[in-house]
Amino acid sequence: CVLLVSLIEALLILPEHLGGRAREGAPGPLGRFQARVRGLLESFVAGPYQAVLERAVCWRYVTVAIAVALFLLLMGALAGGQLESRFMPDVDADNVWATLSMPQGTPVEETRRVVAKLENAVMRVRDDVNQRHDLRDGSIITHISTTVGDQPFSRLARGGGAALVAGPGGGRSHVAEVNVELMGGRHRPVTSTAIAEAWREAVGTLPGINSLAFTSRFFTAGEPVHVQLAHPDLDGLQGAVSTLKQALTQFAGVTDITDSFEPGKRELEISITPEGRSAGMMLEDIARQVRQAFYGEEVQRVQRGRDDVKVMVRYPMTYRKSLADIENLRIRLPDGTQAPFGTVATVREVRGYASIERTDRKRSVKVTAEVEKGIDPLPINAAIAHTVLPELEQAYPGLSYTFEGEQREQRESLQSMGTNMLIGLLIIFCLLAVQFRSYIQPLIVMSVIPFGLVGAALGHVIMGLSLSMLSGFGAVALTGVVVNDSLIMIDLINRRRREGVPLRRAVLESGARRFRPILLTTLTTFFGLMPMILEQSLQARFLIPMAVSLGFGVVFATAITLILVPTVYTIVDDLQAMWRGRGPGVED
Repeated sequence: CVLLVSLIEALLILPEHLGGRAREGAPGPLGRFQARVRGLLESFVAGPYQAVLERAVCWRYVTVAIAVALFLLLMGALAGGQLESRFMPDVDADNVWATLSMPQGTPVEETRRVVAKLENAVMRVRDDVNQRHDLRDGSIITHISTTVGDQPFSRLARGGGAALVAGPGGGRSHVAEVNVELMGGRHRPVTSTAIAEAWREAVGTLPGINSLAFTSRFFTAGEPVHVQLAHPDLDGLQGAVSTLKQALTQFAGVTDITDSFEPGKRELEISITPEGRSAGMMLEDIARQVRQAFYGEEVQRVQRGRDDVKVMVRYPMTYRKSLADIENLRIRLPDGTQAPFGTVATVREVRGYASIERTDRKRSVKVTAEVEKGIDPLPINAAIAHTVLPELEQAYPGLSYTFEGEQREQRESLQSMGTNMLIGLLIIFCLLAVQFRSYIQPLIVMSVIPFGLVGAALGHVIMGLSLSMLSGFGAVALTGVVVNDSLIMIDLINRRRREGVPLRRAVLESGARRFRPILLTTLTTFFGLMPMILEQSLQARFLIPMAVSLGFGVVFATAITLILVPTVYTIVDDLQAMWRGRGPGVED
């Protein structure tokens, strides 16, 4: 593609490359074709372009006002959510995976039973897709791998490392993952996101699970919706979490709503009674005696060769094989007497905590959710911040919250990129100021930068892409590219004016003479990026938004350069004339 464009430019747009040989005798077919292309280009420059440029210079303030209005319209569409934006681009991965979390202490057999339902559901989705798209030569799904006790692929997608996998019946028997590998993106008739949605619908609601999430994005900087709540009271925190999760269900496109509060294993909670306190007992005394009865107390160590053998004293097996045996314990009192366990303490079965998170010494819980492809999470987070969370603060005094995950990464990245972009613009300004020996003309050259951003946004709309952080990287690179066309335009106008040519004539002649090199610079940049823009492989999809920003931004900025830069130049001349005491106007 790049070679073809280069040949077209060399043989058609730049006929001077071969035109000398054709002029020595009768022109051949290639020479005649070159002459025709040259004639069409010169006719366009002398006709429509010169007419538009002359009208724009005449109505220069209206022209600039229209350009500024276009830029403000884009900014308003972006701020209002009309242009879809994501922190990271939605890359259609070649895998879809489901991560399952059951209550802690769930036997591995129960986890496998739920995993079998997930596998059966994805098989039904496979058969349905194969039938609808008539995939006779292959299946939409190539491999399925199931892991019970770990979630390796989702950890890899988050950038995590290796984990310790517990054996059967171990401490992580409550988690599992089903990873589905799809056929390559070039041949797949449906997206991985559509497969994930169909899989979610086929599974339906599974009772008795903590969380179940379906993911089809290979790389993510965090969940699109991620709110961390903190409260000094656990009950108040759980109430706020439940209310927020219920509110998230009211937003269209929000799925896989979950929180980080994971109940732990079942345990017995012992509480001391008033009778026990009056007898001089402490809760730790009762807990210690219960541990001695069931686990045992070390009373001696016997040396056996190189090993020490612990001698433990505890109840016989017949008195400690059931949880109900704790009611039959006899508790020693401080005076040496014994009392039934039920007299000095009570016991109830509860669930412990799998983990305890604290923020500023307050218990905290993270509420996360995914957003369907094609839906901008920014308006959803804005609605949560302005409506849902203030109501929670009033209902639960002492509640605090922060936005984490993708929102936090986006804030930090935008702040860093904005700072670096300002530094780059300052360096560009200094270099141009030294070249032009002026503080005003560098601003004329840099005036096309915002309109290059307009072109970058329009390019994403044309290609059906969402604006992302990688689009911003392309926009930063665009700021250094679009100044080239303006630079050669302003330089020629300055040289013509130093030769004594009036401003209007200098502007019109410079536009006509610089039309071809500006056009060539744009075409070589845009078509050079086309292979990357049209590439569909997984490895290139991360770079497509950046290439779209740079390619389409250059094209749009070129059109602006050929009209707006001469117009702004004449406006600056008006202002300088007014400053010197002359009236505004472009001299003939």
